Amino acid sequence: MHTMEQSGDFSSNPAMEAAFNLEDAVKATPLKLDNPRLAWWQHKQPSIIKRIMIFAGLNGAVAVFLGFAVKHYLKSTSQENDCKPNCGIRWCDGFGMLLLLLAFIYAGLLYFLVIKPGISEKLKARLRLGGAFLSHFFCQWPVIVLVTIMLLTLFGIFLFFDSRHDTYRLMSLAGVLALLALSFLVSKHPKKVNYRPVLMGLLVQILLGLLCIRWTVGRSIFACLGAKVDSFLQNAAIGAQFVYGDALINRYAVFAFSVLSVIYFFSFCISILYYLGAMQWILLKLGWMLQCVLGTTVCESIMAAANIFLGISEAPLLIRPYLKDLTHSELHSIMASGFATVSGTVLAAYISFGASPGHLITASVISAPAVLCVGKIVYPEVEESKTSSNNIQMEKSTDSSLVDAACNGATTGISLVHGIIANLIAFVSFIAFVNGILGWLGMLVGVDAVSLEGIFGLIFRPLAFLMGVSWEDSGYVGEIIGTKTVINEFVAYERLGALIRNQTISPRSVTIATYAICGFANPCSLGISIGVLSALVPHRRTAITSVSMRAMFTGSVACFMTACIAGLLISESPTEEPARLFNVTV
Repeated sequence: MHTMEQSGDFSSNPAMEAAFNLEDAVKATPLKLDNPRLAWWQHKQPSIIKRIMIFAGLNGAVAVFLGFAVKHYLKSTSQENDCKPNCGIRWCDGFGMLLLLLAFIYAGLLYFLVIKPGISEKLKARLRLGGAFLSHFFCQWPVIVLVTIMLLTLFGIFLFFDSRHDTYRLMSLAGVLALLALSFLVSKHPKKVNYRPVLMGLLVQILLGLLCIRWTVGRSIFACLGAKVDSFLQNAAIGAQFVYGDALINRYAVFAFSVLSVIYFFSFCISILYYLGAMQWILLKLGWMLQCVLGTTVCESIMAAANIFLGISEAPLLIRPYLKDLTHSELHSIMASGFATVSGTVLAAYISFGASPGHLITASVISAPAVLCVGKIVYPEVEESKTSSNNIQMEKSTDSSLVDAACNGATTGISLVHGIIANLIAFVSFIAFVNGILGWLGMLVGVDAVSLEGIFGLIFRPLAFLMGVSWEDSGYVGEIIGTKTVINEFVAYERLGALIRNQTISPRSVTIATYAICGFANPCSLGISIGVLSALVPHRRTAITSVSMRAMFTGSVACFMTACIAGLLISESPTEEPARLFNVTV
């Protein structure tokens, strides 16, 4: 036997000979797996193991950091001698904010990595079918009327008990009705109005107003959000101070350098989010929500959501491939959405004048459904839309890399800043010229202090009064609204800031004015909007210009509607924010 094994002679043992032959064949030929799952695992195993190790390492680092944070929080809490001002967790900053961020991050990871992939195709199909059934059910006209009547009745009961000791707030309700009636008077097709977006848009405004303004928790959340936005935008001052020096930024606070520099920073951040696809994802989700609730088309809904964050010149780029197919009503809506809100790039400028960050953010959010509500009255849909949620695709970034996107975003701000500076100089100079002529004409007839602002103050004073501003303050607020309508919102917020510093008008009037002028509806923005859309779709310039004036009117009315909702819900002391829950100094 020993001799046989050494010589390798297996002729007397066929089984062993076959086994060794099979082993040689396996070594000589590559492994082929008939099971596709095993083949997939063999191919993906190194990358999956690598991802698991990275994921485990990151989670371990987060767990260690959270442990140190808990230890520090417990230690600092035990050392506080007086806990009365800030008892409990401070959710808007510090340890509380860390817990909220971790909760949101891990909830998102759980949904996208576990729940969503784990849902079977059959269940997804059933969910889509159920969603389509509910959407069809709630789109029925009797259901819409019934829901509207029920919610408006509940809101009326709430107003009755909430304002029984402050009945003056109900004046804002008259303002809402007057603005809706005015919209019907100027409607392009008054007999073709689809009342679903009108009624649902009005209800969404009221619900958002209750959530963001009247509800203690919601108001605290938006106060916290406004404070965080303000802190985020203040980082631009560090870069501006490095470039321009401390004198221009802090000591003398030159507007062109200290305030407008934030536009470079915000445009930089938006371009990065756009390149990563995060901005498109957020806008698609918000647009989908508006489309489901209001029944507006997908492009109209996306643009209403986009203009909460972006400006008149940037937002249309998101739906550039579909501009050529939009109906006249859709063109009107997307232009009006730009006029009814302000972009995030200019929030810091308004905040520097004294406007409340929380109110500015709330105004832009509420104005999104407001502009669709008013827009479908002023210019109803009489054509068939060619776009739907099934064929819409958001425009992708053309930047080659993250660094390229960041650099392009910063340089894009140059044209925006230069445009703002040029328009401010030109318009303010022109107003000064007109005021000089009016003052000279008034002097000839013995009337002093005649100015364009004073004239518009008289014209818009009844409107300010209907919004809920007291008659004593309505002249000042009417003048600010006129300034915003004729010049732009920059000058209007600057003059509102002067009234705030001098305590000329009440806090309630300040808040209503903040909402009323939070939009781009002015002749300069009208020219920008026409120019941008005409450059994107030159063959539709006639259609764009034909709806432009109505769009600017719609944007203004939407802002005034938002101000009326705010006037209905705020008390005489709106600056007393219930920030205890989030421990925010507003």
